[in-house]
Amino acid sequence: MGTSADHGRSGRSRIGPCRNKAMPILRGLVRLTAVLLMAAPIATHAAGGLPASPVRLKFADQTYLLRWSSKHQHEFTPSGQDDLSRWTDMITINTYPDVRDGDGLADVANRVLGTYKQNNAVVVRTSSVPRTPARPARPAEHLIVVLFPVRDSIEAVFARLRLTDGRGTAVIYSHRLYGQKAGDAMAAWLKANGPAVERRLMDLQEIPSHRILEPSSP
Repeated sequence: MGTSADHGRSGRSRIGPCRNKAMPILRGLVRLTAVLLMAAPIATHAAGGLPASPVRLKFADQTYLLRWSSKHQHEFTPSGQDDLSRWTDMITINTYPDVRDGDGLADVANRVLGTYKQNNAVVVRTSSVPRTPARPARPAEHLIVVLFPVRDSIEAVFARLRLTDGRGTAVIYSHRLYGQKAGDAMAAWLKANGPAVERRLMDLQEIPSHRILEPSSP
């Protein structure tokens, strides 16, 4: 999930510094057919290294294991999905060492959104949750939900951007379906599961820190 492009400045899908509770929803989602893999290319997985001790993450009643790690990107899949060339559920954690405050996090969120758009994502919705007196310990956060269509699969991506241990962090849940008619199945899956996935992702607190994932990083 890169941040090399800063797009999304044209109104509806621009993410601001959390002055509003929610961003507009892009409507009109219809039949789609497949997905672009946004993680690093499959060929680079062998180059990644893992921490000495196993790292686990619990999400939606499943335990995810760290399968691949390189620099500031870390990929988790459940048991039985250890083949990173063909998985159904993945959580990716990206860290941004230079991001230390809300403005920097909003800028990263917009760059991520721009990169998704550059890679032909269909934006389902974006949302910003500000820090409030009711949640003073939780800084502002952002959510981006997109679909990536390619020829023979489709991927729904839910990206939550937050500050964790003083560092910008993206926690990304991806659900992938395969087949030339995967778009129909994904539409049904989103209708049945999309709101619950968003809620669980935004409520997730037990997220491995960069101090564990990147012990040599300052």
